[in-house]
Amino acid sequence: MDERVTRRLGTIWQSDRPWRVVTTLAEFEDRLGGHPGEKRAAEFLRDELEALGVEDVRQESFAIPEWTRGETSLLVHVHSKDRERTFEARALPYCPEATVEAPLVDVGYGTPEELDENDVEDAIVVASAATPPSADRFVHRTEKIGHAAERGAAGFIFANHRPGQLPPTGSLRVGDTLPAVGVSHETGEWLRDYARNGAAARLNVTASVEPGTSQNVRGRFGPETDASVLLVAHYDAHDVAEGALDNGCGVAVSLSVVDALRELELDRGVEIALVGCEELGLQGSETLAASVDPEDVHAVVNLDGVGRERTIQALTHGSDELGALAEEAFAAVGHPLEVQDRPHPYSDHWPFLRRGIPALQVHSQANDETGTWKRGWTHTRADTRDKVDQRTLREHAMLVTLLVRELVGTDLDRIDPQRLRDDLSDAEPSMRAADIWPDAWDE
Repeated sequence: MDERVTRRLGTIWQSDRPWRVVTTLAEFEDRLGGHPGEKRAAEFLRDELEALGVEDVRQESFAIPEWTRGETSLLVHVHSKDRERTFEARALPYCPEATVEAPLVDVGYGTPEELDENDVEDAIVVASAATPPSADRFVHRTEKIGHAAERGAAGFIFANHRPGQLPPTGSLRVGDTLPAVGVSHETGEWLRDYARNGAAARLNVTASVEPGTSQNVRGRFGPETDASVLLVAHYDAHDVAEGALDNGCGVAVSLSVVDALRELELDRGVEIALVGCEELGLQGSETLAASVDPEDVHAVVNLDGVGRERTIQALTHGSDELGALAEEAFAAVGHPLEVQDRPHPYSDHWPFLRRGIPALQVHSQANDETGTWKRGWTHTRADTRDKVDQRTLREHAMLVTLLVRELVGTDLDRIDPQRLRDDLSDAEPSMRAADIWPDAWDE
């Protein structure tokens, strides 16, 4: 390995930057898109990029619908026992203000088949947050909620599949009219039992949506080339927790990668974009993608999920070349790597991928004992700094540095839109239910 590269990797290993960045981001209260903590985080990251000597650092604002939660209550009428019970529930961002009283219906995992097996019209449905064991891909909450809305449900309860009294969160689509809340695994078990016995529930949500502003923080370094590699990491987080794992770790890794690469000779320039509002429907990356010419982007590296678990996952989104590149880079240093080539539309690479730009998401989420993807602590109030391992942050920053260094010197084919569409064809009904199927694919 080049001696200069070795020295830069050693700098990462001894640096306090990754831990300091995670700590600082976790200290900003409420990094939900448009809220004060998100803006303070953007200003902090702008200063960090300037201190690293990154060129053309700027903070670019964009308009958003700013959602603010009020109170949420869930009351269950247990008719068979002539009593009422209240349970903790959290409105999902962009949940409308509403009061709904309706029968409870258990729909299992919330698949279209399970919804069709039950009478869900004008009912409050209870669905597990887990991906069905029979599925060969991750099933997103917006798909389940969209399918329930299509069938006339009056409300949606999203039950955590992991124990720990942790109601999950995750945004709805802007303008959704179906009230949706998250409850803990333990509450979900009660609600399923009550649903089987004909109970009804009263769901009340207060919330507001006002015109607001978010921002992306951008900069560049390396040589001036026709096309650059784009590093993307979202710095916003849900308002229920610190967002240390999602995505404080990804931001910390990205800054360490910038610190290492800026001192090396690179074959292409590198753009760095720390984006807001990922958790509210990829609004920051959608804004970013709309502002750049696709021909100016060689490839996207999305650092959403890196730094959490020991083994890195390379999500290559249908690019065989990216898969081979990642495997070779990791084999050279004897580090394990999981490669997944199936594309998905649920993180900041998506606005670029659907424009034909090769996209690599560096992830590290653990799987459960069956091999099924699990969310773990993220999107709950347990996403806190104590879950972060400093050693993992440093190792991942070193590995991503090696990966990006190889990527800037490698030519790549563009993504074939027809292949991408074909790869996602089995997800088309669900993507349409979630309102994320590209209009261009219908032309």
